[in-house]
Amino acid sequence: MDQPTVRLLTADDAAAYRRVRLQALQEHPEAFGSSAEDFAVQPLSDVADRLGSQSERFSIFGVFVEGELNGLIGFGRGDGLKVRHRGGIYQMYVTPSQRGRGLGRLLLEHAVNQARRLPGLEEINLAVTVGNEPARRLYERFGFVFSHREPRYIKIDDRYYDIDWMTLLLQQESENG
Repeated sequence: MDQPTVRLLTADDAAAYRRVRLQALQEHPEAFGSSAEDFAVQPLSDVADRLGSQSERFSIFGVFVEGELNGLIGFGRGDGLKVRHRGGIYQMYVTPSQRGRGLGRLLLEHAVNQARRLPGLEEINLAVTVGNEPARRLYERFGFVFSHREPRYIKIDDRYYDIDWMTLLLQQESENG
């Protein structure tokens, strides 16, 4: 069996990305701000265009096992002068058949390592749905710490889900500011 590999997705990966992203949104609607309904109606050409025009501002990586896409992670960074010091992790997901094999760790490690290479980036933020303890434990192992809770952030039908924001400091403030 081949070792899992992580790489930046390209326009050629659009169909595989669409399949895995839709699976994530359908399987865990409480974990993502996007909905399966909205994503399902996006033309594949739009998905391919987005994957084909990635930059440090927003990148989506995939983990492949034996040539098949089995997980996703997105990294984004603001481009304004006042927010370029912050980045964010988005779309973290591993397919059920591949969970427990360390693919989430590989994805997060890859995204964090890529982020560390960006000049001026000081912190990475992410949101985790309250109650998603496996994800929270993974993030904590990487050094992410709780920042604050946003109640009722996601609403599905008549049910609300709180999210916790977590932060990983890449650089400490120089001499306290």
